[in-house]
Order: sequence, then structure tokens, then C-alpha cells
Amino acid sequence: MNKLRTVIIEDEAPARELVKAYIKTNNNIELIAECQDGFTGVKTINETKPDLIFLDIQMPKLTGFEMIELLDEVPEIIFTTAYDQFAIKAFELSAVDYLMKPFSRERFDEAVKKVLTRVQSRVEIPGKAKEPNKNIETFTNLKKKSAEQVERLFVKTGTKIDVVPVETIIKIEAQDDYVEIYTAERKYLKNDTMNYLERVLPPKTFTRVHRSNIINLNHINKIEKYGKESYVVILKDGSKVNVSKSRIKELKTQLGI
Repeated sequence: MNKLRTVIIEDEAPARELVKAYIKTNNNIELIAECQDGFTGVKTINETKPDLIFLDIQMPKLTGFEMIELLDEVPEIIFTTAYDQFAIKAFELSAVDYLMKPFSRERFDEAVKKVLTRVQSRVEIPGKAKEPNKNIETFTNLKKKSAEQVERLFVKTGTKIDVVPVETIIKIEAQDDYVEIYTAERKYLKNDTMNYLERVLPPKTFTRVHRSNIINLNHINKIEKYGKESYVVILKDGSKVNVSKSRIKELKTQLGI
């Protein structure tokens, strides 16, 4: 078996040096890159297609979990962190192992052995390596179940990653398998679902007024009725959003009218 082409993504230099020292003593690993932040990690992984990454979770600007969402293909993951509260979520993402800092060389080698076993099992089973990446599938499923509110959305366009603070969002519209996110400056196309965004956006600020529309309550200018039971929201930027019959009562309750 060839050596595991490996990337380290870790913002703390001492932690990177520890992993590098352990890698030097393990004949099954070839270190091809190291990154100090998640944005560089995404670019490096998408370009080099490693077999394995050692990934910190709590990093500035982009967490390890957020970084995974932006990958084209997800390699085998060994999380390295000082916090145990993320373990369940890490294994829901099909992580191979979860190393608590500071970890020993023996614990490191044990984690690498698990990766080798997983990779070898795919080689031995015909067609196994051609299956869709289970990590990315699991991440998608986890997002669907998650009720955790977010403060920012990440939009990947080619090699560029835009960070969109949720407070800057005016409205969101469904576009087939994508959503279009509108801010005062521009709009973004993101591969996500309205159901997921409805769950994770702050409910005191955002509400779904139609199966195809979510709006920021702070950007409402007025609500107008047209027809017998039809309503339209006019936002401060002048745009109009239809409100479904089933959603108008909830919207009025949120606005206190």
C-alpha cells in the first residue's frame, strides 16, 4: 500500500509541530502540506486531493466543521482538538478518530492504523473506492437534522469562498437545487435547501413566508393585501415577496400585528 498523502490543518504552531514529529516516525504517512487556517486548508485539499487530513476544530475565521462543508471531496479525517464536546458531531461526520490534545505517539499511531484499515477495506472490496464519499454524504445528512443556529453562511464559487454574515441578508429565494441569498451589496448562489436554512437562521430575525422565500424581518417596509386572501411583503429595498396563505398568520404574530 502506498503512503497516505496527508495534510495538517491547525492554527497553532506547537500543535502542528507535534503532528509533524509523529508523522516522521510513522512509515505509513507522507506529509504533503500544512495549513494554518481553514480557508487555506480548503484550497489545499481541493488542489492536492490528500488521502488523510489532521484537522483542528476551533480555528479563527473558519472552523473545522465549516471547512468540511466547502470541500469538493472529503478525505479521511482525524480531528485534533482540546475540546471533547465536539466528539459526537465529529463521528457523525464519519471521522476516523478524535484525538484530544495533548495526545501521545501511541494514540497517534492507533488513529493512523484505523485509517489504513479503512482504506485497505475499500481496496479489497471491488467497486468500494468508487462509491460516493461517505463523509460528505453524512455531513449533508447532519445539516438536515441540525437545529444549531448559525451566524454566517459560506458560499463557494470556484476557488473563492465568500463569508456572508446572516445579519446582512435581506431575503433568500429558492432556485431549484440552490438558494439565492440577497444582501444590500450583491446576491449569492448557494447549494443548500430552504428547509435547512429555515432551521438554522435566527428565528427572531428570519421567517419563511412562502415555500420559496425567507425574509429578514428587519427589512420589512409594509405588508399589503391583494385579492381575497393573498398578501405581499414589500421590503425596504423596494422588492416584493409573496406570502402564502398558511404563513400570513405566523408572520403577523411575529410582527405583533
